Amino acid sequence: MLKPEPPLDPRMMPFQVLASEYPRVQPPTGWLLYDSACAVCTRLANSWMPTFHRLGIFVAPLQSPWVSQRIGLDQSELLRDIRLLESNGTLHSGADAYRFVMRRLWWAYPLYLLSIVPGLHTLFDSAYHTFARHRRMLSSSCGAPR
Repeated sequence: MLKPEPPLDPRMMPFQVLASEYPRVQPPTGWLLYDSACAVCTRLANSWMPTFHRLGIFVAPLQSPWVSQRIGLDQSELLRDIRLLESNGTLHSGADAYRFVMRRLWWAYPLYLLSIVPGLHTLFDSAYHTFARHRRMLSSSCGAPR
């Protein structure tokens, strides 16, 4: 059973309303798609929403009905990683979604550069996959609010 989406934040209402139905408006840059069943993921998505908005990125749960239709992955595969769907249809998954955002933030750009250096690229990917595999255990043990 899907958990209800968090209450709408009036400042972000145009971006959150579109998340639950098939979007009629395309964001300038793309969609950041997160697992809304994960308290850590939900909290991060909500707290970073103003920054994503400035980058032209709307935020939506991976569980939104339109997401699996648009991306073409079944629900279990879809929920394995954070996703960033660009407006042109390009899909970035996992650590590459983080790289996409870091490349566009002036203060995170040095981290992006480190994340693409051979050797460090593998370390960054490994750290992401370790977090992704254990994120639900982390959110349930720390009681992270949504």
